[in-house]
Amino acid sequence: MQTGLVLLPRPKKMTLTGVEYVMPAEGYIVLKSEHPQALLRSSSRFEAILWKQLGYNWETIACDVPADQVCLTLAIDSAVTPHAQGFLLNIRPDGIEVRARDEAGIFYGVATLIQILRQSGNQLPCLVISDWPDFPSRGVMLDISRDKVYRMETLYDLVDRLAGWKINQLQLYTEHTFAYPAHPVVWQDASPMTGEEILYLDQYCKDRYIELVANQNSFGHMERLLRHAEYAHLAEVHGEFEVPWGTMHGPFSVAPEEPGTAPFIFGLYDQLLPHFTSRMVNVGCDETFDLGYGKSKAACEARGTGAVYLDYLLRLYGNLSQRGKVMQFWGDIILQHPDLVPRLPKDLIALEWGYEADHPFDEHGAAFASSGIPFYVCPGTSAWNTLAGRTDNCLGNLKNASIHGLKHGAVGYLNTDWGDNGHWQVLPVSFLGYSMGAAFAWSSADAADISVKEAVSRFAFDDPTGVMGAIAYDLGNVYRLAGFEPSNSSALWGLLSMNLEDIAGHPRLKRDALVNCLSAIGEIMERMGDERMDRPDAALVREEFGLTAQLMRHACQRGLLALGGPAAPARKDLAEELTALVEQYRSIWLKRNRPGGLNDSTARFKAMISEYKS
Repeated sequence: MQTGLVLLPRPKKMTLTGVEYVMPAEGYIVLKSEHPQALLRSSSRFEAILWKQLGYNWETIACDVPADQVCLTLAIDSAVTPHAQGFLLNIRPDGIEVRARDEAGIFYGVATLIQILRQSGNQLPCLVISDWPDFPSRGVMLDISRDKVYRMETLYDLVDRLAGWKINQLQLYTEHTFAYPAHPVVWQDASPMTGEEILYLDQYCKDRYIELVANQNSFGHMERLLRHAEYAHLAEVHGEFEVPWGTMHGPFSVAPEEPGTAPFIFGLYDQLLPHFTSRMVNVGCDETFDLGYGKSKAACEARGTGAVYLDYLLRLYGNLSQRGKVMQFWGDIILQHPDLVPRLPKDLIALEWGYEADHPFDEHGAAFASSGIPFYVCPGTSAWNTLAGRTDNCLGNLKNASIHGLKHGAVGYLNTDWGDNGHWQVLPVSFLGYSMGAAFAWSSADAADISVKEAVSRFAFDDPTGVMGAIAYDLGNVYRLAGFEPSNSSALWGLLSMNLEDIAGHPRLKRDALVNCLSAIGEIMERMGDERMDRPDAALVREEFGLTAQLMRHACQRGLLALGGPAAPARKDLAEELTALVEQYRSIWLKRNRPGGLNDSTARFKAMISEYKS
C-alpha cells in the first residue's frame, strides 16, 4: 500500500487509516445533486484517467444502485464544509466519497483523488482529506505579447495541467496580439489570438472551473500599437523619457489627455470583451513612466501626475462598470501616490505585483487593505530575462506573496509569467513556478513543506523518478553561481544581452565564476536520460532543456571571450555555434508557439553573431 503520497497542492488536513481500498474493474460513479449534469465535468475527468491508468470502466449514474456496486460517490452537501471550493475526500475499504458544498469543490476533490490514483494504482490508501483554498481566486497570467503567442494545443494542455493543480483563473497578457477586426495593421505580423479561438478557450476553461479573464493593457506598454502612423497621435511622447533603469524612447504610453485616446481604448473593449464570459477585465496601466513628458505635461504640472493618472483610470473604470464588468489594474503607479489610494472605487481590484523574493508585499498589501481596496498579490515564475529561471528567487517570491497576501486579506493570487526581451525561456522552465505557485495559492503554510523537486517532477513533468524535477530545479539555480545577481534577470541572460565591450568592463564578472557555471551545467545535464517522463511531449521537453543548457554554456563562453586570456574561445567558433543554436531555437519555438514574434526574438541572437564577425 502506498502511504508516502506526494500531493500538489498539499492538503490542509489528511488522516491515513492504515488500510486500503482495492478498486474493482467495474462499478458505478453515483452523482448526488439537484443538478447531476453539472458534476459530469468531474466524473468524466476521473473516468478518463481511470481508463488510461488501469483500463477500468466505471459508469456514471444519477440514481440509487446497490451499495456494493457503488465505487465513487460525488455529492453536493452544504453541511460538509463552510468553505467555498472546499471538499471532503474519504477513501474507505468499501468505496470512495467526495463531498463538497459546490461543484468546484467536487472537481478539486476529484483532482486530489486522481493524484492518489496515479501513485497507488488499484490499491488506494484509505484516508480522510479535508481541504479548502486560502485564496478564492488563484490565477496564472501568460505573456502573449513579448514575443510568443502560444498555439491552441499548447494552451489546452496547460489549462488541463493548471486545473489539476486547482488553479481557477487564467489571463493572457495582451498589448497587440488579439485580432481586432478594426485594427489589422497592429497585429498582422503577430500571429494573434482570434475571437473564435478565445471563444473556444473560454469554454474549455469553464469546463475545468477556470475563469478566462480578459487582459488588455490600456495605458503604458502600448508601443506596438503606437508605432504605427494611424495611432501615433495617441502617444504621450515620441522622444526620450527616464525610467528607473535608464532612458527609453517613445512611443510607450497613450496620452490620457488626448481626446481620441479613451474612445480608441473603449473601441478595443467593444471588440475584445464579448468573447469572454468572465466579468473581470485586467486593464493593465502599469509602468506609465512617460506620463507628463509629452502631451500631458501641462496637465500633470497643473493637477499633479498622480491625479492625471487616477482621472484616466477612473474613466476606464466608469466605462467598464457600465458594461457590468469588474476592473483589475496593476497597482504600482497608484502606490507612488498613497494619498490617492483611498479615492479608488471599492469594487475594482488592485494587482499588487513584485518579482523579487524580498518584494514589499507586506507594506503594499497593508496600503490597499487599510483603504478597503480589494487586491490580489501577484508574484511570478522568475523565468523571464533568464534562460533557465531563478529557482530560489521564484520560491521565495511565491512564498512571500502568499504569506502577506493572507495577512492583509488579499482576495486573489495571480502568478505571472512574462516574456520580456525576446521570451528566450522555453515553456517548461516555467513549470516549477506554475506548480509551486498553485501550491502556495491553495495552502500557503502547507506549501512550504512540499518536496519541490519530487512534486514538480511528478506533477509538472509526469516523471515519478524525481530526476526531471531536480534538473529543472538545479538548472534554475545556476544563476547563483555567476558571482552576482541582477534584479529581475540572471547574469547569464545578461551576457547574451550586453555587447562584448560592456561585458569586458563589468566590475563583478569573474572567469572563475563562469567556469563554475559551465561545470554545474554539465553535471546537471548528465542526468538527462535518467528521467522517466510519461508526458506526450517528453521528447520535446528534453530538446527544450538541451537548448537551454546550450544557450547557458554559450553565455559563459561569451563572457570568457570578452574577459580574454588563454582559455578564451575564438570569435569564429562562437559565431558558428550560435548560428546553429538559432536554427535549433527556431525549430523548437514553432512546436509550441506561433511564428509571429519569432523574428523579433531571434534578431537579438543574430546581432551577437554579427558582433562576433565584426
